Amino acid sequence: MSDPVAGAATPQGAGPGRIGRYRWAVCALLFFAITINYIDRQVLGVLKPVLEVELGWNENDYANIVVAFQAAYAIGLLGFGRFMDVIGARWGLAVAVTVWSLAAMAHAGARSAIQFAIARFVLGLGESGGFPASVKAVSEWFPKRERALATGIFNAGSNVGALLTPIVVPLIVVTMGWRWAFILTGLTGFVWLAVWLLLYRQPRDHPRLGAAELAHIESDSADPPGRVGWRVIAFRRETWAFLLGKFITDPVWWLFLFWLPDFFAKTYDLNILSFGPPLVAVYLLADVGSVGGGWLSSRLIARGWTVNRARKGTMLLCALCATPISIAVFADNLLVAVGVIGLAAAAHQGWSANLYTLVSDVFPRRAVATVVGFGAAGGAVGGMFISKFAGWTLETTGSYVPLLAFAGTAYLIALGVIHLLTPRLAPVSLPAE
Repeated sequence: MSDPVAGAATPQGAGPGRIGRYRWAVCALLFFAITINYIDRQVLGVLKPVLEVELGWNENDYANIVVAFQAAYAIGLLGFGRFMDVIGARWGLAVAVTVWSLAAMAHAGARSAIQFAIARFVLGLGESGGFPASVKAVSEWFPKRERALATGIFNAGSNVGALLTPIVVPLIVVTMGWRWAFILTGLTGFVWLAVWLLLYRQPRDHPRLGAAELAHIESDSADPPGRVGWRVIAFRRETWAFLLGKFITDPVWWLFLFWLPDFFAKTYDLNILSFGPPLVAVYLLADVGSVGGGWLSSRLIARGWTVNRARKGTMLLCALCATPISIAVFADNLLVAVGVIGLAAAAHQGWSANLYTLVSDVFPRRAVATVVGFGAAGGAVGGMFISKFAGWTLETTGSYVPLLAFAGTAYLIALGVIHLLTPRLAPVSLPAE
């Protein structure tokens, strides 16, 4: 397996035995895109304690704003998945970043919960293109044996974005006000966009890609030609295994993103300046899990394990690591709570890296973004349910116990469903539509 470090591309004249590393530069671009994606969506969660006071929100108001984002995210995923397979990752991701960056900046002009919900809805539509495009790009730029690691690396951007936000946003709020937090974070997307359009092409069209690396990328058997539509993938068990896996486990990550700052603030009497370090610790651990989960299954495959055994074995380990989170609400010590929540966050990201990779393990490249969009929409719908449940639970009981109990069991349930539907993870043959 090649060294996963982005570096200079191999020249076209490089010898046949030397494999370049330009594909890891592409992976780095995807990493930064997902980092920005998560910064823009996480700003609201960090500002929740401030906006509740300044704008007079209650728990149900906040939940409805989050649901607006998730509803748009689900709708957008259904469209963006197919859109990416038709238009390609380069322009598809460019459109997505443009939409979500403008929407992120628009939050600065909101004055009410309804206006915030509208801005969040447009943000959700744009951000829904991030993961289908990234998985599509990985399927184009990496052979199967490296895809879980590449997915784990770009997926780690979600953790980096989530840990940078509680560091940067409080500083902006204290010095410039909360509206500038939305404006400045939204602007970063346009900086990334310029670099992306300059550097990204498909492998065969890229002038900086060496022949040896191109051969390495294309070492898997070629996919049949043609496009795949909804009618082809919607009735596959493999599609529903991915969708139900996302539906059951994505709600846990939505809880982390939108309620973890509130959990630390209310459980341990922290504020916008002091809950930053616990959040940073949690998402640093999540980064380790994201890269480690992708590395582990790829390493096991390299050692001779079947794809089925390596992916599911890694996912089982992640599911077991998430179970202790249910005790976090009872921990008297903040460090203990951070430890068990951080372990669960790492487990989720290791799980997620492998769950996304299941799609490219069994589906041809021409169907990857469509399936990812279809399944991730299920994850967003699951997030809508947990958001409404969280708002109702906290408004009526003020307790996080039911929410953390769900988080501790979701992954084992999801793995059972995935194994029931896809016991072997065999590649599927799809006709063109």
